[in-house]
Amino acid sequence: MIDYSDFFEEVIQTHVEIEQWFAGVAPEGTLETLLARFSPEFSMVAPATGARVNAAGVKALFTRLGGMRPGLKITLSEMAGIDRHARGATVTYREHQVDDSGTQTDRRATVVFEKQASGALLWRHLHETFIKA
Repeated sequence: MIDYSDFFEEVIQTHVEIEQWFAGVAPEGTLETLLARFSPEFSMVAPATGARVNAAGVKALFTRLGGMRPGLKITLSEMAGIDRHARGATVTYREHQVDDSGTQTDRRATVVFEKQASGALLWRHLHETFIKA
């Protein structure tokens, strides 16, 4: 069986930072740490519109949404590996969000990671799709 635990841990730690940043409870330096997790060539397919977003767009999104979701809680589940190779891996997971306003979202996500020579894992591509209740 292929071990994806390092990639799953990267998903978890990234979402801890996202949760704290959006909820407005992140420690100093969290935005910089969070943005450093993404490849300069990062691309994303947005969950609602299918719009393509690049690294600059993700930076703008995170900058704009800092503190805008008080009480945000993110729950991850259904983590599974799709492929692992010398240069990274592709994994999938389910993400449920709820905040103090009662706003909830549920989505499935697939992320392509690139592994750096240093061993660091960078988010290279993310595709999210909302799940309808």
